[in-house]
Amino acid sequence: MIRINLLKPEKKEIREAPAVGPPESKERKRIAYYPFIYLLLILACVALFLHQKSTLSREQDLLRTAQQEKEALKDVEKKLQELEDQKNLLERKITLINSLKAVQDRSVRIMDEISKNIPDWVWLTDLNFNGTIVEVKGRALSNNLIADFIYNLEQSPYLEKVELISSTQRRVQSDQFLEFSLTLNYTLPELTSQGEENQQGEKK
Repeated sequence: MIRINLLKPEKKEIREAPAVGPPESKERKRIAYYPFIYLLLILACVALFLHQKSTLSREQDLLRTAQQEKEALKDVEKKLQELEDQKNLLERKITLINSLKAVQDRSVRIMDEISKNIPDWVWLTDLNFNGTIVEVKGRALSNNLIADFIYNLEQSPYLEKVELISSTQRRVQSDQFLEFSLTLNYTLPELTSQGEENQQGEKK
């Protein structure tokens, strides 16, 4: 038996496949971004270089300023040291002057104390000071006058330990005398404030 299909044959849906572009178009897009990336990298490198250069320049300026300040401080320190040396020298001079003045005042007072006790016909030729010891040299017409001189010195409250060192007879033309040498210790009182006030009053 023969069958005849009178129905219309079913049409099969034909799905269109998505259009696929050529593969080289994506590659072209990626390649198109490379110049921008390189440009950004170059700009970043340039910016970093400029920043480092600016930072280095500032550091060099700071270093230069610090060196200038250091040199200025050296000059100031040198001047301060010179002033300090001048001050020390001046202080030493003042101390020396005061010491010489004290020695001079002491010498004047000792000579005054000794001269008050010199008998007639006794002459002093030399006075040497060594600490609190005084060496006295002089001339006298006799041993008795030398003994009187020693006795007078021993009576002074400021002179002690008077010792005769030598006594030698000398003759110059027709003059005959004795050259003597003796030592003594002295202890001079300090000037009191009242004494100083009296001296100032006398000066006024």
